[in-house]
Amino acid sequence: MARANTNRFHIVQAEAVDSPLAAWQLKLNDIIFGAESRAGKLFDVALIIAIGLSVLAVMLESVAQVRLNYQAVLSVIEWTFTLAFTLEYLLRLSCVRHPLKYAFSFYGIVDLLSIIPTYLTILIPGANTFLLIRILRILRVFRVFKLFSYMREAEQLAWAMRASKRKILVFLYFVSTLVVVFGAIMYLVEGPENGFTSIPKSIYWAIVTLTTVGYGDVAPATPLGQLIASATMITGYAIIAVPTGIYTAELTQAMRTQRDARGCIGCGVTGHEVDAQFCRRCGDALPIPDEQ
Repeated sequence: MARANTNRFHIVQAEAVDSPLAAWQLKLNDIIFGAESRAGKLFDVALIIAIGLSVLAVMLESVAQVRLNYQAVLSVIEWTFTLAFTLEYLLRLSCVRHPLKYAFSFYGIVDLLSIIPTYLTILIPGANTFLLIRILRILRVFRVFKLFSYMREAEQLAWAMRASKRKILVFLYFVSTLVVVFGAIMYLVEGPENGFTSIPKSIYWAIVTLTTVGYGDVAPATPLGQLIASATMITGYAIIAVPTGIYTAELTQAMRTQRDARGCIGCGVTGHEVDAQFCRRCGDALPIPDEQ
């Protein structure tokens, strides 16, 4: 009997979780999460503008002169946006079927992190700087303005990055070895009297020099050290194009693979450009990449 009651409880609980949304929840969901209706698009556009203005306010607060003259105004603006985003976050949770699933999704976590810093300022002064994470919420612009076609290009870039990962790691290992060797040599040649006070400091110099940044806070003074520095600079110019070449080769391969995958349904010929709309042989309309 107890087991039957327990099973009935789980069934009722499951039905409660999967129960349909109320009419007001459906309407609210269409406005907040939908981008097809006029109300939904207006809401998203207003949200993106609010996010941009709130980020601008945080950036202005970091300017000493602005903060000195408009501290109270900026504080009111910050709390106004935070309370508005808090209400929006609660409304999002209230109009989805599985609130926890949304809360732990990418956008749910970003939405939460975009409002927490303001409340933390009560305990930790300066925590509101982390409000700049709100800029990530503007990623919704891809959904609002139907820019999902650009995501294919982003997928190509990500694929090329993954494909070139091992080669780039090998390259980074080689560069790391190189800067350690150059740093150790410069430490022996120049010594503490010329600013090379330790091997880590000398390695820092080697990294700055090899990457052609050249801060100039540490510089060789002896002729031999200057000769080694010249060799390090030339080596930096020689190897700086290596990761770019590796990545470009993989990106070209990704574009070639995507191009070759576009086949005509009518005649079967492949090798069309990614943005081609018609077959280069028979003239039939090509299927869009998402439909293949």
